Amino acid sequence: MPRILAIDFGTKRTGIAVTDEMQLIASGLTTVETKHLLTFIKEYIAKEKVELLVVGEPKQRDGSPSQSEAPIQAFLKVLQKECPELKVQREDERFTSKMAVQSMIQGGMKKKKRQNKALIDEISATIILQNYLYSKGK
Repeated sequence: MPRILAIDFGTKRTGIAVTDEMQLIASGLTTVETKHLLTFIKEYIAKEKVELLVVGEPKQRDGSPSQSEAPIQAFLKVLQKECPELKVQREDERFTSKMAVQSMIQGGMKKKKRQNKALIDEISATIILQNYLYSKGK
């Protein structure tokens, strides 16, 4: 079974998570500089079978799109042109960064390590992917 890849898109860096081949477990994969994101995705899908890319959808508390939605839309247009075979699904990402920090605290991570924004982005991508899997009953 192909994997599902998820991203927590940021203007500087993007957190990436992936499922196992059974699409049961979401795990943090890495964080990449956003300027290298398209290259990373293309290389990854050349090595691994990927069924779907789940992209975090930033929203305001009232459900309206966040201001960070514009760069995501621009990226998605380029992605669709470069990788037309890759299906994309959006998943609400409200509060995932706060949830990531909270999970780090609950896991007993030292304060110095919790300040690593790249790690927060990777964990956020994992939470986005877990939420997607949960919503699909996987």
